[in-house]
Amino acid sequence: MDAKNPIKYVVIGGGIAGVTCVETLSVFGEGASITLLSASPLIKTVVNYSKLTEVAETFDVEEKPIASVAEKNSNVHIMQTSVTSLSTTDKKVYTDNGSIISYDKLCICTGGRPKVIAEGNPLVLGIRDTESVKDFQKKVRMAKRIVIVGNGGIATELVYELEGCEVIWAIKDTSIARTFVDGGAGEFFLDHLNKDKDKTYAGPSKRLKYTAAEVGHPGASSTSGPGGGALGPDWARGRDIRGSLDQVSHRVHVERGVEVAAVMSPEEFKDSGMQESLSSLDSSGEPVRASLWPVYVSFSNGRVYGCDLVVSATGVVPNARFPAGDDGDSQFELADDGGIRVNSRMETSQHSVFAAGDVCTACWEHADHWLQMRLWSQARQMGCYAAKCMMADVKQEEISMDFCFELFAHVTTFFKFKVVLLGKFNAQGLGDDYEVLLRVTKGEEYVKVVLRNGRMVGAVLVGETDLEELLHSDLDASLTLLHSDLDASLTLLQ
Repeated sequence: MDAKNPIKYVVIGGGIAGVTCVETLSVFGEGASITLLSASPLIKTVVNYSKLTEVAETFDVEEKPIASVAEKNSNVHIMQTSVTSLSTTDKKVYTDNGSIISYDKLCICTGGRPKVIAEGNPLVLGIRDTESVKDFQKKVRMAKRIVIVGNGGIATELVYELEGCEVIWAIKDTSIARTFVDGGAGEFFLDHLNKDKDKTYAGPSKRLKYTAAEVGHPGASSTSGPGGGALGPDWARGRDIRGSLDQVSHRVHVERGVEVAAVMSPEEFKDSGMQESLSSLDSSGEPVRASLWPVYVSFSNGRVYGCDLVVSATGVVPNARFPAGDDGDSQFELADDGGIRVNSRMETSQHSVFAAGDVCTACWEHADHWLQMRLWSQARQMGCYAAKCMMADVKQEEISMDFCFELFAHVTTFFKFKVVLLGKFNAQGLGDDYEVLLRVTKGEEYVKVVLRNGRMVGAVLVGETDLEELLHSDLDASLTLLHSDLDASLTLLQ
């Protein structure tokens, strides 16, 4: 590499994928010039990383000022700015502060944005990044009742963490947390839904918390401008998320199999002639009622609830909107879900442009036991792999696909239970050609193993199951978990 003309790597996005990509480039791209562009003054970085197996890992996500990346990596230049356009012919990035940044290799890691059911309504909030959480915390303090719409990770965690208000949880499925676990595991969690929250944590998160004001960027606002990186796996830990009812600890009513039909103002509700529905909570304690709620939500089952606030946690849309440059050629080929299509080397349809994390859609032929889910764990894996692909492309070297894309693995926590998901954990794409082994100990553990032709193809482990180490050790042994008999493991489950 010519020291006078170093390879120029540019990464757009300060979330987990972008920062991981930059850190990987910094470690292995000796002599390269690396630039990180972030619209937010805060970036997300992985800490306390622990590799459980070849594919399963746990880590925390720490929020830091953007300048911290350059402090740790001397060959990284950082800029807090938004990208206004790209020119892939000239290999230039144009920003809102007037800068024009040239690149040899570019990686887009702009993440996703929340799908909000009623855009523009100040009483309907989408939770995606730290700034949106801060906004929610301020507004929920005065709330007696909120409606949460969605059944994914953020909705499930928020339902558990919320205190001091009544919660109406609206899900389109028949069981809770269905995005991650099956109906059986949902019923397992249901017993813990209205229990007082277990406060026997080792303590609040000891990791530093930053706000935009502390970073020193005048005019920074939590509610204006582009959002920051996606929330990490412990986003709610140590946060005070409480409504205005001191006497209420944890009260949740679930509306199953519904979608939002309308979000109405008090005037629209009065004009509609609808009657407000009573929740199951109204008969189990003193009802939380108001003569007129600030906002009303009607559902597809005909029920209507008034509330102080609505949280829209219905997933994300890839943040893949890039205006064209002067040559008009920087439009990317998109997948059906709106993500930027990438091949097995994380390359987009444009030469020398890569993408990683929530913004992209993996359009290669997937391994039998891997699937894409827009999770922080996959964002880290994609960011690291994209950096290696960029460097291999510079050197014109072949690169083997990372082993993490051989088998899906994700570790998270719901209702304070450890949850480990492996392979086709919900029998995705298997049709009816599978069987399930279950072991359930009420209040302690839920174990599901998905079998096909007598071999394990997926698993859900909830709680301290005593099987985790066994399954992971089999997995480490060259995917023995998938490709050889597991008679010993299955005997433990029967």
